Amino acid sequence: MPEVLVPPSRWARWIANFAVSHGAPDLAVSAGALAGTAADGSWFAARLPFSLPYDGPPEAAALAEAAVAPEVWGLLLVRKGGFAVARLEGERMTESKVGQRHVQGRTKAGGQSQQRFARRRANQARDAYAAAADHAVRVLGGATTVVAGGDRSAVAEVLADPRLAGVGAVGPWLAVPDPRRTILDQAVRDAQALVVEVVNAPTGPG
Repeated sequence: MPEVLVPPSRWARWIANFAVSHGAPDLAVSAGALAGTAADGSWFAARLPFSLPYDGPPEAAALAEAAVAPEVWGLLLVRKGGFAVARLEGERMTESKVGQRHVQGRTKAGGQSQQRFARRRANQARDAYAAAADHAVRVLGGATTVVAGGDRSAVAEVLADPRLAGVGAVGPWLAVPDPRRTILDQAVRDAQALVVEVVNAPTGPG
């Protein structure tokens, strides 16, 4: 189902816009989320960042107030084209590293040439992930709560490093292109956003 990331500072406006489109929602706390159902059948379920359960009152403002970043946490973005890792204290980034690695793309060649190419590409990817792991160990500095994004298999390869055994990836998963500084900065904001699953009621035949 569709999900949107809503910064806590924009949550009140998001709720107001939902009410304009569908009617004021009835709010309830269910399964660790703030759920809202409108008279037309549209509904949403809003969850806190960092996979934290919400158990406060069924009020929109209370949910936004509960969206507080951990004292120490990390961000790890990995794709074949590069990586970005950051350590944060609350909302403040204290250290970061962005790196690019060349991993060859696919080729249409066949036979032994294809096999050699595949081995070379696999070795390049392995080296890239090892470099990302090295920097993650240094930058994260013991942070065990980490928001991840990019390519799931690439992130899994990095987190498989024994030195990162204590790291637990939490939501939301961030779908990002090859990491760059601007991508990292936006990811820091997205990692702290409310995760809102929203379903609009069908409008019926036109």
